[in-house]
Amino acid sequence: MSAISRQPSSIVLFGPPGAGKGTQAGKISQLTGKPQVSTGDMLREAVKHNTSLGKEAKEYMEAGLLVPDSIIIDLISERMKESDASGGVLFDGFPRTIAQAEELSLIANVSLVIMIQVPDEDIVERIVGRRMDPETGEIYHINFNPAPAHIESRLIQRKDDTEDTVRSRLNAYHEQTKPLSEWYGIFSDKTTMSIITVDGSGTIEQVAKAIESELGGL
Repeated sequence: MSAISRQPSSIVLFGPPGAGKGTQAGKISQLTGKPQVSTGDMLREAVKHNTSLGKEAKEYMEAGLLVPDSIIIDLISERMKESDASGGVLFDGFPRTIAQAEELSLIANVSLVIMIQVPDEDIVERIVGRRMDPETGEIYHINFNPAPAHIESRLIQRKDDTEDTVRSRLNAYHEQTKPLSEWYGIFSDKTTMSIITVDGSGTIEQVAKAIESELGGL
């Protein structure tokens, strides 16, 4: 543990699907100066560049299997050796389980956890109401960001945006990821880690301001 304590402090950001983590991660990265580290992006880059870890991960991905935690941890370890990570990083999308959090604690000094909370029904409304323009890739929402009338007829709902799929993802989040809040709570009692809980029900700007306010109070 002494080796970890000498590492620069990093941040973990997590919340349910559709909570706006990706958008807020970019803003948090700007505020803190810590680069946003997405395991999904790292996996795609490793596969694209045909690295040894990328080759290994590709075998699982092509077989439709989850990439083992050990490979993800190795990717993170390599990423944290890069120069822009010298002051710590912002983990976006990892860890997703307590087992992953335990592995991460062995290689990274997580000093801050930011939890974005949004009620399930709000998440369902946000995601199920999304529509995409297949010609431009632009995303609209039937309630919050309606498309111009002249393109409404060509909009589509992505297959991952159906209510059944969203509720299945939410169930997985509650079973696997939400317990991280309690785990990190226990962990923080033994360390100098800070935990921030933010209401993600507002607009992007409102949530960003809430996070900025919390960060300013640390």
